[in-house]
Amino acid sequence: MSTLSSITKERRSGSQDLVAKLITERTEMLATFCRLAGIEPYSAADKSVQTLLQEFCQILVDYVAAGHFAVYERILEGKERRREVADIAAQVYERIAQSTDMALDFNDKYDCEDHCTALDSLSRDLSQLGEELALRIELEDKLLTAMARR
Repeated sequence: MSTLSSITKERRSGSQDLVAKLITERTEMLATFCRLAGIEPYSAADKSVQTLLQEFCQILVDYVAAGHFAVYERILEGKERRREVADIAAQVYERIAQSTDMALDFNDKYDCEDHCTALDSLSRDLSQLGEELALRIELEDKLLTAMARR
């Protein structure tokens, strides 16, 4: 096998590892989101709500960080040589960045250890976040599909 071919395979393997990590983080985030959304009504006095909310916030931040730092930053730095991947990334990045901002705002509001007292808008905020995450996932899938091609 030529050195160039070996380098190309190594790079693609790295891309596939990034895709797998992002999908793993996303799956964990979605599962926790569904668990949290399923325990309405939300009561600040309910420690299980507090615990699950904190867990969700941490997983949410891990997920958006995995996307931003592992996948998008790599592409934006010009380390992605496949034109199709770079083009799709350019098309979806701004909208994905908006969803990252929304996720971080949610985290800032609700990552309050075990003393969140303002849960009155949690149901609405989760609904809005869920819609935003659905759009993000749709856009991410376009990019991840392109990255998965050999």
